[in-house]
Order: sequence, then C-alpha cells, then structure tokens
Amino acid sequence: MASTFLNTARQTFRELHGVVVSAGLMQRTVKVRVGGQKWNGKVKKFFKDPQTFLVHDPNDSLRTGDIVAITPGWRTSKNKRHVVKRVIAPSGTPIDERPPIPSEDERWEAKIAKKKAKDERRFTNRPREPLPRRSTGGRAKVVSDIETTTSISDVD
Repeated sequence: MASTFLNTARQTFRELHGVVVSAGLMQRTVKVRVGGQKWNGKVKKFFKDPQTFLVHDPNDSLRTGDIVAITPGWRTSKNKRHVVKRVIAPSGTPIDERPPIPSEDERWEAKIAKKKAKDERRFTNRPREPLPRRSTGGRAKVVSDIETTTSISDVD
C-alpha cells in the first residue's frame, strides 16, 4: 500500500522550462521565469504573460541566465512549490564545475530518510511507560469530609 502511494506521488504531471532570473540572493532558492501567453478576446490576439516561480535548488548549483526544467514538488516553504529537475543550458560557469543537481530518486530517498530519522527521534523521546495517575478524590473527598464533621447530632 505504501509503495503504491509513493509511486503515485512520484508521478510528474508537468515539466516547465524557464530562465533563472535571480540566483544567489536566497539560500537554496532561485527565481525562474516561465514563458506563457494570454488570450485577449477583445483584440483577438495572444499577448506575452510570463510567470515567475520560486524554485528549490538543493545544492545552490544554478546561476542567473541558466535555462532549467522545473517540476512541481512538495511545498518547501510558503511560496516555493517547484523543484529543479535538470539544467538544459548553463550560463557562465560550466555545469561540471558546479555542485550536482540531485535526481528525483535521490530527492525522494533524502525525504524518506529525513522522515525516518524524525520518527526515530520521536520514538526515543516518548516516555516508555505511562505515568501513574494520582486519584486525588477531588470534590467527592471534600463533600465526605463535610458530612462527617457535621452530623445530625451536632445540629440538635
């Protein structure tokens, strides 16, 4: 069941190609501009409508001007929802001199290992035996004390 879920989650639904607009300003994050068109019905014409995405770059290997392929991935932060898949055309520094971009399988293995480590930490920090509950008696004890101190013979 779990393997079926992982295989379904791994499916790439779309791949976008774009140009890195800004890199090196945020840690492990680049801004990628993806081209697009928008139809104007009044003029009956397409106009340019580029979109920009904040993209997760795990090893800070991208430079401004690179043409990259990005895919939707798990949500990394408030505005980052895409991950770099590969570099199509590098700009400036050759790609061999940069840190490698992890493949999709490597990213999944890292995510699973991180979750497993978290589960182990949670298990080791969990108390071994439940703490014994103390029965204080609470209100019932106070009422019984009042009844024993004020008996009918005292009232007469």
